[in-house]
Amino acid sequence: MKIPTTLKHKPVIVSENYEQVDGRYVGQSDAKGLSLGLAQWNDRGKVDISAKVWRYTGEKWSRQSEELPLHRVLDLSILVCSSLAHFREAYRHENLYDPEQPVIDRVGLQGDAMTVAVCTDNEKIKEDIKLFNQALSDDSELIGERLRTLSRILQEMGY
Repeated sequence: MKIPTTLKHKPVIVSENYEQVDGRYVGQSDAKGLSLGLAQWNDRGKVDISAKVWRYTGEKWSRQSEELPLHRVLDLSILVCSSLAHFREAYRHENLYDPEQPVIDRVGLQGDAMTVAVCTDNEKIKEDIKLFNQALSDDSELIGERLRTLSRILQEMGY
């Protein structure tokens, strides 16, 4: 499906027909495309690049389509990777984390650090963390394939 070019987000690089590779949602996904382009929130003289997931309801482009600045996309990737690293060793804890030390990682960024932690404010964290861990396990092949691809591309780029 063609990504629209007449809306506020202006696509520059696109991945159309994303529903054909959208993980376990293949063939039934409303996410029809991904794009990198000029952000819809741009003001005169200020240009930001954003990533967008284009969702289609079957009749129109959905308001639930998400647009994120590129640094947030990468920050989410850091959050995913830190979480995956945690859950590789989480079995060592009775509740899959140490309630006395819920901080998983502190990732230095821009002179400060992004804290990655188990959400102890969640009243059902004991149940939810087990469900989360199971979902990671169930999707490990999909996630692993994407991480290996990302690793290869980053190495080719010199990172």
